[in-house]
Amino acid sequence: MATDASRREPKYQRIANALKAEIRSGALGPGSRLPGENDLMAQYDVARMTVRQALSVLQSEGLTEARKGVGVFVRAFQPLRRRGIQRLASEQWGSGRSVWEADLEGRDLVVDQVEVREGTASEDAARVLGLGEGESACIRSRRFVLDGKPVLLATSYLPASLVAGSAITQRDTGPGGTYARLAELGHKPVHFREEIRSRMPLPEEASKLSLPAGTPVMLVCRTAFAEDRQAVEVNEMVLDAAAYVLEYDFDA
Repeated sequence: MATDASRREPKYQRIANALKAEIRSGALGPGSRLPGENDLMAQYDVARMTVRQALSVLQSEGLTEARKGVGVFVRAFQPLRRRGIQRLASEQWGSGRSVWEADLEGRDLVVDQVEVREGTASEDAARVLGLGEGESACIRSRRFVLDGKPVLLATSYLPASLVAGSAITQRDTGPGGTYARLAELGHKPVHFREEIRSRMPLPEEASKLSLPAGTPVMLVCRTAFAEDRQAVEVNEMVLDAAAYVLEYDFDA
């Protein structure tokens, strides 16, 4: 029986909630096609616009994707649980493992579109790194593809004078990645700060991440600090918001 609260909900929200319940229960499993607009109109006795609003809710929450001329389907991709604290622990990258290994649980990760160059850091990165006018940065840009789906764009900035001649200036930084190489240079990261916000993607970001319309992105800006509190890296990341669960697990 409908509750007073459910009766007060807009019709499109009630339809969206019913479809979400079917997705969560497994009645509509990953890759399943949702009922068509005409079927939903008949089932709920509503107008086409109401059905489209309901379907838009599911798509904006990353639960479904529309395939032009085919229909709306439950997204088959399972969100990645990003363990924000464990992945940055020194025993992770200090032992030669990638920070991603804390998250993957056997899933297939590919890094592509890798570009390493020397140039001008973003305004925010230059300020945090303390780069003066005319000082250049080592800029590392790459895309991360999980189980065949692009999920993350990352651009790291490091003072060029700090990393000159090291593997950090190469496409492959070696075991343990950038942080292990910084430690070898005498600038071991001992503290990290991450700032997180969200917005809708820029056209280039939507293209590179193959984002369905209406999918927002999360922006994670991470700064790595050495023992002298000097910022040694700023990593500006763009995440497909529907592809991630951000997990922070720590003692009180």
